[in-house]
Amino acid sequence: MQIVNENIEKYAEQYSSAPDALLQKIIDDTYATHPHAHLLSGAVQGKLLQMISCMIKPLSVLEIGTFTGFSALCLAKGLQPGGILHTIELREEDAAIAANNFKQSEYNHQIKLHVGDAKTIINTLAETWDLIFIDADKTGYIDYYELTLPQLKKNGFILADNVLFHGQVLDEPITGKNAKAIQQFNEHVAQDSKTEQVMLSIRDGITFIRKL
Repeated sequence: MQIVNENIEKYAEQYSSAPDALLQKIIDDTYATHPHAHLLSGAVQGKLLQMISCMIKPLSVLEIGTFTGFSALCLAKGLQPGGILHTIELREEDAAIAANNFKQSEYNHQIKLHVGDAKTIINTLAETWDLIFIDADKTGYIDYYELTLPQLKKNGFILADNVLFHGQVLDEPITGKNAKAIQQFNEHVAQDSKTEQVMLSIRDGITFIRKL
């Protein structure tokens, strides 16, 4: 199911501030060379992540799912001086691409890239998070949420990507493994009295979750 009107997406991109030169290079390189380029956050969503980070002005950010580094660099733009963004990537090849992209950025010294299983790595990070971005394997979303929520500051935010999963969450019945996992995550968050949330239909859906 096509849930984003391509003409509307292009129109929104036209009237949104353009990515900087490095971010645009990452977009171009990823689409030119990566077989899973569709996993990249688009220019509009990237600008949204940047805006949210600039509003929050976090000291500590956690990203679960680095891919080629685009979204991490968007989120890094809002970091306070001395702030740190930890980003976790399972695939070594993608992590290597991201590391090279980070080296070209003024935020390189504020980004710590971890390679491996996020469920293991999260428990090793002695941080209290201001902002968390979840954009990794969909079957792990509930685990990532439960692992990180205790470390999230009061009034801190979790942003969860792909919560519409290509519109497959609207199917009756839901059949795909990832769509089922996302539906279970959406229901899990909606029933959690420790948070409040709003789901936005931008791109593939993104939910803003605030810890009460």
